Amino acid sequence: MQKDQSSLAGTLPANRRTIVAMPDPILGSLRWPNRPKLPEGNPCWTYMVEGTREQYAVAVGHVENGRPHPFEVWVLANEQPRCLGAMAKTLSADMRTQDRAWLTRKLEVLASVTGDLAIDLPLGTERLLASSNTAAVARIVQYRLNQLGVANPEEGEATPLVDALLPVRDAGHEGTLSWTADIKNPSSGDDFTVFLPEVQTEDGQHRPVAVRLSGRYPRDLDGLAAILTMDMAVVDVAWIGMKLRKLLDYDEPMGSFLAKTPGTGKTERYSSIVAYLARLILHRYATLGLLTASGYPVVEMGVMVSVPGDASNVVPIAA
Repeated sequence: MQKDQSSLAGTLPANRRTIVAMPDPILGSLRWPNRPKLPEGNPCWTYMVEGTREQYAVAVGHVENGRPHPFEVWVLANEQPRCLGAMAKTLSADMRTQDRAWLTRKLEVLASVTGDLAIDLPLGTERLLASSNTAAVARIVQYRLNQLGVANPEEGEATPLVDALLPVRDAGHEGTLSWTADIKNPSSGDDFTVFLPEVQTEDGQHRPVAVRLSGRYPRDLDGLAAILTMDMAVVDVAWIGMKLRKLLDYDEPMGSFLAKTPGTGKTERYSSIVAYLARLILHRYATLGLLTASGYPVVEMGVMVSVPGDASNVVPIAA
């Protein structure tokens, strides 16, 4: 149940945070903590995207594990849209979970990301339109899941990540406190501000709950922000920590730049604005005492459990 902070004090505080109840931690699992090693390869289906500005391929790979299990998506092109690969990399981690309802929610959110493009997607007998590259990739993954017959969870199927979500809604007309930082890359022309709205849990803990961007940046960074926003709502910060660690070395051709490292003040070279964004968000979590500077939880809650696959990529469902 969400409560307004003004009900806990006589006057509305200047540094207000929305207060949310903490759900009980529910055991979840990753089917694979990282991309599984497949020496003999795996089936992969490739779709072409031909928009008004970009042309690229989207590849969706899967393994057979009693039923087909799509576990990754790649964006392939000589010059792919900026930040779209980072979104696909982050989405692939969601495809490796044992929660199909969670993946369905992620894809629905991504498919709703709008832009100023006109992308026609002739998928089988369907003809779908998308106004952003992010939405196009999401619709292709949705289509492939439907092709394989694994788009929707079966009745009674476990949904550990969905069950472990904070009940976060919007901040209402009174607002909530937000942490902000700037990212500037003169070589690419990026100049934007990152906003992390925060809530307060019933035990007094402060938590970022969203990533918002404003300014001049690649529009497909909105897709990555949408994914990370959902990840922040998982009660165990180990989940968002894992997602951010995977982005710290994300490389963008001709996209490296010098920036101040938060917490140290030292100027360092970052391989992309995505890598720097991940570092900034990790710094905020570390400042709040939720994650270490390396992106690991200060207190383990046990929601995210890595379950390694065997040689046949067969993984038992977590208890």
